[in-house]
Amino acid sequence: MELEELSRSGIRRIADYSPYLDQIAGLAQDMGLRERSNLVHLDRCLHEHWSLGQNSILSWAALDEGILILVVPHYAIAEYTSPQGDDLPSRISPTFITELISGERQLNFTQMQKVARLLEVQPVHIPLRQPLTGNDIETQIIENMIRRYGINYVASRAVTLFDIVGFSLLTPFEQMTQLNSLSYSLNSAHAKMLEQDVGINFARSSSGDGFYVWNRDDGLEANVNLYHFMHIVLADNAIARSKSVSKVVPRLRACFHVGSCYEFHQAEGLNPTMQDFIVGDVTIELARMIEAALPGQILVGDFLADLRAQGEDVVHSQADMDAVTLLEQAQGNLSKLSGMVFSGERVTAIKCYLTGEDMGGGQFNIRQLHIEDKHGLSRVAYNAKVNIYRETAQPILLGIEDRKLPEARGPI
Repeated sequence: MELEELSRSGIRRIADYSPYLDQIAGLAQDMGLRERSNLVHLDRCLHEHWSLGQNSILSWAALDEGILILVVPHYAIAEYTSPQGDDLPSRISPTFITELISGERQLNFTQMQKVARLLEVQPVHIPLRQPLTGNDIETQIIENMIRRYGINYVASRAVTLFDIVGFSLLTPFEQMTQLNSLSYSLNSAHAKMLEQDVGINFARSSSGDGFYVWNRDDGLEANVNLYHFMHIVLADNAIARSKSVSKVVPRLRACFHVGSCYEFHQAEGLNPTMQDFIVGDVTIELARMIEAALPGQILVGDFLADLRAQGEDVVHSQADMDAVTLLEQAQGNLSKLSGMVFSGERVTAIKCYLTGEDMGGGQFNIRQLHIEDKHGLSRVAYNAKVNIYRETAQPILLGIEDRKLPEARGPI
């Protein structure tokens, strides 16, 4: 009875340590009681070694009736790659550390020994109540538990930033209501995509004036789905604004970009937060792009990124993709969103594109916008438009037409 109660009480706790919460909760429920109890015990041991955020857990390896883990102080990851003096290089290659905190964290015993010697740390052995089964479900849960107690680097992550226009000029009550309205639009868009059997495992992190949103899944399809998610959020917001007579619903501007980032969980009380946080090149670029975005505008950053899913063979997918090609892919698979309902009206067609000058004969180029931020740094972005057509209602037109864009771009 004690085993059964412990295992059942740990189902949700195990799920909390995965970014795929609902999925992992279902997987844990399919496990036997002893296997679940084993993972609950492991979770408690990892929590103890994490020590309220004092340490970071880098890797793990199965060993006999337990596992080995690499535990280092949270500041050590930066010190490993810092120069040892004015004329001395860093002790460990930054590339090696990046690879260590990227992708899968499981090592074999030999790899664990080599990494431990290089980092000059002793692997910690955690005895378990029974040996690991080695099945994929169990391994997936452990991987996500390990990531939750460490830092994760993602080389190519698509992220969109929703920003509330004029947020700092609002009263605190208006700020609260507008953030709640935007949060509802995010949830509503998620529900609409699920109704169309389009999966998006989205996460969000506050930017202060809005939210960074990303898809925890990787690969080309996941990134395209995030782009569709962005314009569905904007459509939901536009409909809500058309019906509102007060300042409850925010006016938005949005940016979409692909780049590298670090993902982590901050300590909250005695546990890591369930909320994901990201910071990196992609969030920096988005923050600087949004400064130049006009109210209602959609900007897409200029990127060249590897958008393959983890482990996907380059032979069967395009390794590097730029913004223009990604938008072509997005337009090509919009048929799966047909039939979506906005404000009681069924969608008949969606068109998303990057704007440019009219070249005549129905042909348009794609205009590059050169944006200079307040630091004097320059970057290229594209102006995006999304048109959503419905059966009898007026179309929802998102973004700004190219002819309405000012020639000189800078912070607003």
